[in-house]
Amino acid sequence: MPSPAFERPEQIRELFDRIAPHYDALNQTLSLGLHQVWKRMAVRWSRAGPGGHVLDLCCGTGDLALQLARRVGRRGHVVGLDFSPAMLDIARRRSRLFPGYFLEWVLGDALALPFSDDSFDAITMGYGLRNVTDIPQALREICRVLKPGCRAAILDFHRPTGIPFLAHFQRWYLNTQVVAQAQTLGLGSEYAYLDPSLDGFPSGEEQRQMALQAGFSTAKFYPLAGGMMGVLVVAR
Repeated sequence: MPSPAFERPEQIRELFDRIAPHYDALNQTLSLGLHQVWKRMAVRWSRAGPGGHVLDLCCGTGDLALQLARRVGRRGHVVGLDFSPAMLDIARRRSRLFPGYFLEWVLGDALALPFSDDSFDAITMGYGLRNVTDIPQALREICRVLKPGCRAAILDFHRPTGIPFLAHFQRWYLNTQVVAQAQTLGLGSEYAYLDPSLDGFPSGEEQRQMALQAGFSTAKFYPLAGGMMGVLVVAR
């Protein structure tokens, strides 16, 4: 997912509305086809279970939310929240393939969630934390709406550390292969922000400390793909 270097939320919303029709195809390129594997791992780590009331933040076109639906079943309730109407339109269309499941799509802001305290049995967030303008506030909101004793799993790209080859490969791949495909769709400048966005994104340990400061009782970071990807797992 691109991480636009914009400060105003409306600019970010406009960007994601523009990329929505091509978002899934570009994610496939961006992740070397592995994003579905990593998303399944995040869903498992969230401990979403049958009959649960669960939330997917920054849900985009609905990948994680639909995986959550499979976990909670027809007795469960899945809420997908995003602030891009175009992304949510695609998610709604995709959810028609899940008749009988309780899937709800909400237009909203991850920094001011429109839900009561202690609302959800599990929360996931895929490739959204880099794109919020206030990471600590996003973590505080996740903590607020998660039920005590329950978990959230936050998946995102990271800059690998301690493995120079992987860091060089990541820069080369993002700046040539990913941007090149995005350019063919007229989205080159949008995806060119992705590589520099990783330089300013908190490391796994920094995110873990932020989560504890936000009020979570436990926080653990799991690096994936040599550290190019990671999942922050937190619990109330």
